[in-house]
Amino acid sequence: MSADLDIERPGDLLAYLREHGRIDPAETPRFQTLGGGVSNRAVLVERPGGEGWVVKQALAKLRVPTDWFSSPTRIAREALGLRWLARLAPPGTTVPLIFEDAENYILAMTAVPPPHDNWKTLLLAGQLDPDHVAQFGTLLGTIHRNASGDPAVAREFDDRSFYDSLRLDPYYRYTSTQIPAAAPFIADLLAETKATRLTLVHGDYSPKNILVRQGKLILLDHEVVHHGDPAFDLGFGLTHLLSKAHHLPALRGEFAAAAALFWQRYRDALGDVSWLPGLEARVVRHTLACLLARVAGRSPLEYLDEAERARQRATVVALMREVPGGVSGGEGLVGKFVAGVG
Repeated sequence: MSADLDIERPGDLLAYLREHGRIDPAETPRFQTLGGGVSNRAVLVERPGGEGWVVKQALAKLRVPTDWFSSPTRIAREALGLRWLARLAPPGTTVPLIFEDAENYILAMTAVPPPHDNWKTLLLAGQLDPDHVAQFGTLLGTIHRNASGDPAVAREFDDRSFYDSLRLDPYYRYTSTQIPAAAPFIADLLAETKATRLTLVHGDYSPKNILVRQGKLILLDHEVVHHGDPAFDLGFGLTHLLSKAHHLPALRGEFAAAAALFWQRYRDALGDVSWLPGLEARVVRHTLACLLARVAGRSPLEYLDEAERARQRATVVALMREVPGGVSGGEGLVGKFVAGVG
């Protein structure tokens, strides 16, 4: 890759698209830089004929305050994820891949047509629709079910190096260095995670990676996808719902109910698979680790203030000492976490 190629500079991107034959030499699309991500540059390309692309370029050094590095070759993993999720996810819940350029760490995908909203933005504005939550659970359960037991999935997504550099290291290992009281819990969870390979795991299953268009959820950002433990995806998703329950006290009950609904709809979509027993206990442990990582890891949730981060740390460390027996219910994680931060 040219060392100075930056797709967020319109001149660079226009020259790149023309030189590589992606557009006609005389074509001049409109470009709009897309924000919100830390691991990629992303630009909306609006072509004169009305077609829209999102072009992404993977970064070697992520855009966060602390040093965080990951090989930009992961762009090929995202392209692979787009190809496979087109088969594994419910119809219309992912977008088609347009082209992949592994040499320059760039890919393009079809842009979701407007109007649409980012689900994280809606949630932080207090717009919590139970149907969106139900779709969030059904979408994940469908992917996990469809990929379960598929030897081709296990083979294609065997490499977990990007999961390690983008999730386990900056979230779990780094957090254990910042919160020594959590280190034994996290060490045990890391060992369990390394040994558990059951289905395709998205690795970044978050409201920020969901667009809502005409009431339907569309999943984005697949660079951490791998064959592993589905409990991580559930813990990651639950963390965002519970952290927003913490942050928005007027809607605390609604977000707690949403977390329980997400888990229920996931199980409904999953159906009867051989690895279901034992899953819930691991979901609880991953949720606790992710809740702590999002206030003490390399990528803290930007909407939590210092007092909220301190309260979340204290609540989670206490729950790690007496781990709840389930996700929901009277003695479940959801209720205990909400009570702890309340």
